Amino acid sequence: MSERATLVRGLGLTAAASANIANMIGTGVFLKTRVMTCNVGEPGLVLAVWVVAGLLAMAGALSYAELAAMMPRAGGAYVFLREAYGRPMGFLYGWTIFGVARTGSQAALAVGCAIFLNILLGGALEGSYFSFSVIGHTIPFGKLQLAALGAIAVVTLINCAAVSVSGNVSTVLTVIKIGLVLTVGAGAALLARGNWAHFSLSGASGACEAVASTARGGWAGFGAAMLGALWAYDGWDNVTSLAGEVRNPQRNMPLAFIGAMLVVGALYLFVNVSYFYVLSPGEIASVPLSSSVASEVARKFLGPAAVGLIAMALLASSFGALHSSVLANSRVPYAMAQDGLFFRKLAAVSPHSHVPVNAILAQSVWASALALSGTYDTLTDCVMFASWLLYGLTTASVFVFRRRLPDAERPYRTWGYPVVPVLFLVVTGWLLANTLRATPFQAIAGLALISLGLPLYWYWSRHAPVGASVEAVPEPPQ
Repeated sequence: MSERATLVRGLGLTAAASANIANMIGTGVFLKTRVMTCNVGEPGLVLAVWVVAGLLAMAGALSYAELAAMMPRAGGAYVFLREAYGRPMGFLYGWTIFGVARTGSQAALAVGCAIFLNILLGGALEGSYFSFSVIGHTIPFGKLQLAALGAIAVVTLINCAAVSVSGNVSTVLTVIKIGLVLTVGAGAALLARGNWAHFSLSGASGACEAVASTARGGWAGFGAAMLGALWAYDGWDNVTSLAGEVRNPQRNMPLAFIGAMLVVGALYLFVNVSYFYVLSPGEIASVPLSSSVASEVARKFLGPAAVGLIAMALLASSFGALHSSVLANSRVPYAMAQDGLFFRKLAAVSPHSHVPVNAILAQSVWASALALSGTYDTLTDCVMFASWLLYGLTTASVFVFRRRLPDAERPYRTWGYPVVPVLFLVVTGWLLANTLRATPFQAIAGLALISLGLPLYWYWSRHAPVGASVEAVPEPPQ
């Protein structure tokens, strides 16, 4: 493998938008409506939360689109933060993405794939072969764990092929996911016997299993519901990491952001309206943890076959999100290594597929370790606060570059500037304050996890060339 090989711009608009859609549509749209109904009570407020969360994500996407069109480099927000605030901030972002945030998410998605496959197979993956202990923590290993590792291995192999292959796979998986979401929504609207009167009812009397009373009603409830919806939209930023491999990025990156957000927002609203048409708010709030709103709705028009359909939808959604996450986020350690701020071998690009194979493999090995450890949920919960802090800092860099580089070429300018990015920053600040007040331990633990990157930065920066920067990738010949 030669380090002289470079990335190629092999992704078109459809593939870039599909990767972003696939990153967003995971399990949230099938699982979160129950808790959100408990949080705010009324269908109208639940739909309002989906709209507000979607608009917030869109505001962030519009800001990121300006940055991606201005600096179409592999690594995305790592590059933006490095250029705006210096190499230490860029490194801390990359450390967070590689060390915890995205690899932890990939671990959770892989385990989700195994769980949903087990449901489809009627429990055939249950039981363990053996268990072992690591630092007092017992780790079981059986068919479920093997299936989770298998899911990571499959997407890793796909992503080691040419980026155009990964893009085509992402497009196919996205079409399947959209089709399954539409099947649930359209089936509920056309085949189930629903009632529009449900929209005037409240879910306040629902069982709300495992939902804290402090997260029900008022601004606290609205904030909790927002976090649930934002979790379902999470991943809207990932396509920036692929900017170095998108053809005509000055045009296609903004369109990929905006198109993906419009598609996902419309799908989420459509399927949630269908949920409340079929089930009353009280019924939705009383769905047990062992089931999901989507399963209960599908049962109304499919009967027993609903379990299989929803398990298939969840499996496809998890696998598609896993594939797109591995595709996009592997470019962050690659970019860090190119700057001399991470293991140098991760900067290598395959001369055959022209993708950063070593970075892809390293990311997948670490995600596999997290999947086996079972600590990914705890880690990702802790880093949520810090992740939104980084979202805010990245969006704020739009103002930094407008002031510092007023004459720089900007093929796309954030629509509604400065109001749109300011609104994003205000709501982000409110979410951070709300999270710090509600779960101070997790917020502080997240900041501590990020701070662990400082000694690592000190180590790598001693040997990193000062002028290093992520390579520019030329347009392919027409």
